[in-house]
Amino acid sequence: MILTSHNFAKSVLILLLGFCAITRAQKGPVSEGHVDFLESHLPIIIIDTNGREIVDSPRIVAGMKVIDNGDAGNKMTDTNYAYDGRIEIELRGSSSSRYPKKQYRLETQDENGENLNVKLLGMPKENDWILYGPYDDESLIRNALAYKWSNEIGRYAARTAFCEVVLNDDYRGVYLFVEKIKRDKNRIDIARLDEDDVAGDSLTGGYILKIDKRAGENNDGWHSANGIFYQYDYPKPGDILPQQQDYIQQFMNSFESAMSADWTADQSFLDVLDIDSAVDHFLLNELCKNVDAYRISAFMYKNRDDKNGRLVLGPIWDMNLSMGKAWFRDDDGVYEGWQVDYRLHRPSDGLQPPFWWEKLAHDPIFESLAQARWNELRRTTFQQDSLFADIDSFVALLGDAVDRNFEKWPGVLKDGETFEAKIVELKQWLINRLAWVDAHLDNLVSNAEMSVASVSEFSLAQNYPNPFNPETTIVFSIPSPGFVRLDVYDVIGRRVAALVNEKLQTGEHVVSWDAGHSPSGFYFYTLRLKDQLLTRQMLLLK
Repeated sequence: MILTSHNFAKSVLILLLGFCAITRAQKGPVSEGHVDFLESHLPIIIIDTNGREIVDSPRIVAGMKVIDNGDAGNKMTDTNYAYDGRIEIELRGSSSSRYPKKQYRLETQDENGENLNVKLLGMPKENDWILYGPYDDESLIRNALAYKWSNEIGRYAARTAFCEVVLNDDYRGVYLFVEKIKRDKNRIDIARLDEDDVAGDSLTGGYILKIDKRAGENNDGWHSANGIFYQYDYPKPGDILPQQQDYIQQFMNSFESAMSADWTADQSFLDVLDIDSAVDHFLLNELCKNVDAYRISAFMYKNRDDKNGRLVLGPIWDMNLSMGKAWFRDDDGVYEGWQVDYRLHRPSDGLQPPFWWEKLAHDPIFESLAQARWNELRRTTFQQDSLFADIDSFVALLGDAVDRNFEKWPGVLKDGETFEAKIVELKQWLINRLAWVDAHLDNLVSNAEMSVASVSEFSLAQNYPNPFNPETTIVFSIPSPGFVRLDVYDVIGRRVAALVNEKLQTGEHVVSWDAGHSPSGFYFYTLRLKDQLLTRQMLLLK
């Protein structure tokens, strides 16, 4: 690889100009206000790390106190704790980790560091929890709303509770305490897989899979025959047995084969897909216009064959970028269009909905079922007054905690903006979205914007995130099986990493690069297949 000084300077200029585009991760000042916090009508969560910084990994040991006196109110001086014990805590989130108001993943533990299942804030016993800090969502309620609506239509979504958080004696604002997606009788109620479940019907379930970014821990999985990367969520990558891996991989290959068939002659996909769950998952994501729908934080699960072993799509997860909120500014406030057709809108994005979602959403069988279910929900949960009542109930619940939150984070609301105006904006967006879906849902087939997506080109997507520190994800596609090389070079042409050097099957492939031992600066990554070569640039900022 040869780089002239002229070409490199030109490349650097182009790259820097691209970074000048304003994205959500670069939004707003990072200044923090001071709040003298003494009491709240919401539960109070107090975390003490003994001076240690909370990082992305590894988790650190801390102490947590939960004050939850119900209608009696909560004071920082209270000592009747709903929980007072050990936790392990780490940062959570990929793009959102750049916001000054952080999100956290925590685990309640006993004094020996073992998992401790406890009831917290009215939720069933568990040990894994999320503290989601709404920052870019000025309404503070988008996640809570979407999860509430999902549960109301009979599709499990994580339980939530609003609270206020104090970290190391510093008030951090309004948070949403959320249970994690887990397999148990109170959450995703499917069979438990143990080490002796390696044959027969017990091998056929239950499994939880997801399509997601590669950042974070426990994200191992496999590429299907069509190049889709499925991650093991339950059992976890470190727990799932080889026989269980083989079974679920073969099942998903059979599922994709059925989804690829000519449905005018063969509708066997109905034998492997829980179509009702697909309809509800589609309607929830499309009502909210979740910008990450189908392609990021996209969960699915399978129970044993003797307990309806079809693939169930859902639950929904991470709905903060929805209802008019988006990653790209030119998508802000947009209420038209199907999110399932994301490939048409942003074809260069390396994270796309799987082909089977794009095909399913524009099928006559699916359209008929979706139309009937939408009409039913528009008379109940999705009726405009019902949606607005849910919004108003959350606003009333938050009360004066809203003022404290924006006093702590004064850069969120811009000059002249108010929380009340943002709620009005949210309601107006829902009015427009409901009307658009009402008018277009019966045209899914005849006005399909997308044909069935297939990998038909040699392509290399821009790494994500970019700039990055220290890990980034690279997505590429190959149109036919072949020996592939994916290498990373520094600016003087020295190879610093060989990410792929093997024969791969047709389809999309996802690779991560951890540049923890590399210095800040510009890098180039190249993809080679036979005599074809593609190159892109990226920037490591430490």
